[in-house]
Amino acid sequence: MKEVIIIGAGPAGLSAAYELSKNNIKVTVLESSNSIGGLSKSIDIWGQTVDLGPHRFFTKDKRINKFFHEILGDRYTNVNRKTRIYYNKRLFEYPLKFLNVISNISLIKIFKVVFYFGIQKISPKKDTSTFDKWIINRFGKELFKMFFKNYTEKLWGIPCNKIDSDWAAQRIKKLTLFQAIIHSIFSDNKQKHKTLVDEFMYPKGGTGQLYIETGKKIIENGGTILLDHNVERIILSDDFKKAIGVELFTGERMYADNIISTMPLTLMVSKLPSVTAKVTNTVNSLYFRNTILVYLEIDNSNVFDDNWLYIHSNDVLHGRITNFRNWCPSINNGKDTTILCLEFWCFEKDEIWSYDNKKLIDIASEEIRTINLLKKKDGIINGKVIKIPKSYPVYEIGYSNSIDIIKTYLN
Repeated sequence: MKEVIIIGAGPAGLSAAYELSKNNIKVTVLESSNSIGGLSKSIDIWGQTVDLGPHRFFTKDKRINKFFHEILGDRYTNVNRKTRIYYNKRLFEYPLKFLNVISNISLIKIFKVVFYFGIQKISPKKDTSTFDKWIINRFGKELFKMFFKNYTEKLWGIPCNKIDSDWAAQRIKKLTLFQAIIHSIFSDNKQKHKTLVDEFMYPKGGTGQLYIETGKKIIENGGTILLDHNVERIILSDDFKKAIGVELFTGERMYADNIISTMPLTLMVSKLPSVTAKVTNTVNSLYFRNTILVYLEIDNSNVFDDNWLYIHSNDVLHGRITNFRNWCPSINNGKDTTILCLEFWCFEKDEIWSYDNKKLIDIASEEIRTINLLKKKDGIINGKVIKIPKSYPVYEIGYSNSIDIIKTYLN
């Protein structure tokens, strides 16, 4: 029987292990942490289930839908999505709704939106290589400043003119201002852009339930999942053409016919022997953004109606708030409190990354009141902090050239 070692028990590693184990291939999954699910796992706090930020399921890919239903069966619910943008002390519907937008901004601002959008349509930019140019070319300068600039720079920690347009093209694709307006007036489910999906699937036990159930099926199929197993080194064949095994931090070695790595690409390359100086320098040029999640338990079961909010404001440090009360009743376990998750993004060198939990909870508690999302009577009962390193690979201009160098070396 062919054997495969898979590094990482996140969504990618578990999906690979499940498909291989179904096809009579012996799989061993090595996970460095003490649980499976990676950045998409769920956790239990204060008697309720929460995720590591908002994670929803929607796809037009039949293979992924088949996988989702094969694993969960009917143990999921369809959630009506409600998300809004907090901008200029007001909440804007997202996807944009025509009447909501014009009721929230001044006539001068409306004129600017239309004027700058018109300029781009009459004379579009030829150079759309950076995030700001790509967005301005699609939406105009005013909408870029209103609904893209602040949030994007919070997320990535660098100016929009240093972010590759790949990020915009990947996330927003063919959405245009015209499409957004048409959607806001004539709601046509068949024609909605991917970003505008108003309903999504969600496991009744939280996002992580999908991966817990996947893990169970892997074991049922004869596979093995080993937690707290850190890979120190990837072992190559004598001719350096094939990965044949791994060496763990304990010094133990494991061998297989094939190795699949789902760890960050930069980390994986660092585990290879005899990497050239050029490739090492290239790997070091790529970097990640860290995430700090601050969970607050609020003494109110009806704080606001949204699944999550995008916070486009310089008044606060956080960039997104998830309200788990509004996802699926089963994850609330009959509790009458609300758990909110505030997301802060930073680099490892940033001062906020070293703050202790109490200070981060205090900051989050103050900021949630700064933007007036809590009523005066709403008490904050509990707080919890989770720090996630290397959660977002930064799409700085030139990153794709570095990826190509690494790919060429690996090939």
